[in-house]
Amino acid sequence: MEITSGADFATYWTGFRRRTTRVIAHVPPERIDWMPPGGKWTFGDLIRHLAGIERDMYGENVQGRPSRYPGHDRSLADGYDAVVTYLDRKHREAVEIFAGLSPSHLRGRCMTPAGTEITVWKWLRSMPEHEAHHRGQIHFMLGLLGISAPPLYGLTEEEVRARSVPDDTPPP
Repeated sequence: MEITSGADFATYWTGFRRRTTRVIAHVPPERIDWMPPGGKWTFGDLIRHLAGIERDMYGENVQGRPSRYPGHDRSLADGYDAVVTYLDRKHREAVEIFAGLSPSHLRGRCMTPAGTEITVWKWLRSMPEHEAHHRGQIHFMLGLLGISAPPLYGLTEEEVRARSVPDDTPPP
C-alpha cells in the first residue's frame, strides 16, 4: 500500500497509536519499571522507546535528517505519568511532521539509520510494524502479570472462535 498523503497517513497513524495507548493504559503505574525475569526492558523502557523512535528517528528521517533517537532510559521520563506524557508529546510532534508531508515529498527518498536509502512512504510504512512488535511485547508482559489487556479489534481470540462456523470442507 503506497502512502500518498501526509494528512491521511497522520490520521491512520493516530488511530494505530490509539490501540497502543489502550494497551499501555492497563500497565499499573507501580509496575512501570517492572521487567520480566531474564528480560531486557521494562514497560517504561518500551514506551519511551516507542516515543523516541516515532519522533526522533522516523520524524527526523522523513525530513531528510539523521536520527536523533535518544534511547529509552529513565532520564527521559521517570514514573508512569511522565512516561505517558513523554509518549503523548512525542506523538503530537511526529504527527505534525507527518501531516505536513506533501505527495512529492512522500515519493522522495530518505536515509535510514542503517544507511539505506528508501522511499519516504515506504519508510513510514515500516513504523506501524515496529510499533505492533513492541505493543505485542507490552501485551505479553501484562499477561505475565495476570493483567488482561483489551482486545485490539473488539473481540478476543476465544470470542472470534465462538462466533465462527465450523469448516466442514474436506481437505484436498
